Amino acid sequence: MVVIYGRRRVGKSELLLEFMRSRRGLYFVGKQAPGPLQLRELVREAARVLDEPLLANLPDDDWKGALSAIVDRGTRDGRMLLVLDELPWTAQAVPELASVLQELWDRRWKRDGQLMLVLCGSYLGFMEREVLGSKSPLFGRRTAQIKLQPFRPEEAAGFHPTWSRVDQARAYFLCGGIPLYLEMFEKERSVRQNVEQALLAEFAPLFREPDFLLRNELRELDNYYAVLLALASGSATLADLSRVTGIARGSISYYVQSLEELGYVARRYPLVALDKPPATRHVRYAIEDPLLRFWFRFVFPNQSSIVRLGPKKAFDTHVKSELDAYFGGCFERLCRERLPALYDAEGVGARHAVGQYWSKQAQVDVVGIRDDGWTDLGECKWGRVRSVKALREELARKVTVFPNPRAATVCRRFFVRERPAKLTVDDGERWHTLEDLYDA
Repeated sequence: MVVIYGRRRVGKSELLLEFMRSRRGLYFVGKQAPGPLQLRELVREAARVLDEPLLANLPDDDWKGALSAIVDRGTRDGRMLLVLDELPWTAQAVPELASVLQELWDRRWKRDGQLMLVLCGSYLGFMEREVLGSKSPLFGRRTAQIKLQPFRPEEAAGFHPTWSRVDQARAYFLCGGIPLYLEMFEKERSVRQNVEQALLAEFAPLFREPDFLLRNELRELDNYYAVLLALASGSATLADLSRVTGIARGSISYYVQSLEELGYVARRYPLVALDKPPATRHVRYAIEDPLLRFWFRFVFPNQSSIVRLGPKKAFDTHVKSELDAYFGGCFERLCRERLPALYDAEGVGARHAVGQYWSKQAQVDVVGIRDDGWTDLGECKWGRVRSVKALREELARKVTVFPNPRAATVCRRFFVRERPAKLTVDDGERWHTLEDLYDA
């Protein structure tokens, strides 16, 4: 029994279909439909794939009987693979499904050893709670689990091998590591042209993609859109989100938590210790998904204007002047994401946590707390470094106000797009270029 989960569009179904290419098995996709309708589709597909016509006549109100019959027929001549994709949708229509699977697994399938059962879903909260969680009927029965992650930056770069490293990073800032989105950025076009044709054209593939994602996962879309728009505009705390959206303080956490469970929003807090949990009042929220972050920042608030102006004028009017500053924030995220890889390259084996820090006195772009007596504090600069001295002085000031109760040795790290000319690295500091982040 293998559980595979991860955010939508990350490539779970593609991975499973590739895995099944040379294997005998049955693949079923759940949907937002009544249970009997889904079961009728399942038994018809089983009858076709297994060449067992009588399976199509099974009743549509007995999931236990149908699954049992399908596996019995399918394992007559050897091992069988059964994939239940989009499990949360099926389970929503068939609440007893997890208990049915548990009973069949415990009493027959596990003992027989002829079935490989794959349970797959996009709703992270459901999969972690209802399939992997301690209160789930299926708890403790999985043989393996895969939380499928988006491609890392160096993997995403493989979609556009002829581009410069800077343009590969820009594509990553817009698409993240989501393969479907990266495929839609054509390598024959520039980044700007891809933004225009894939994101800003009225009938472009990504122009309404976030709307599609949210409508497939959520209800009360108005409130979710209000929350995401507020996050994209700079609101970060629950109090700010409540004030900006007009949603009651007691209700706003529900919408934020739902977006967290989908992997679209993440919580942040000022990192000062390795194991110390953050105080609730210090928690902030941010849009985690790159496409949603760009869409709610530039597209959604300007949709009418974008349709009227067309993609080229819309880019010049709504995106161009702010895009480089926007990429600066994305670069900070990339630096935090890649610091563990830099640790590996440097041979740092210590347990660590990576994040950021903020207070009334300073904001530190990158913080790495390590249990080997070191703390890394980093300054990120996406634009051209005009003064190395000024950059050093800025980070030095932040080092003095950063809480360091354990008296750790501080390593000052500078993350830049390109190495400044005639740079001499001082003691106690490290410089990392965009190329270094990809090569680590």
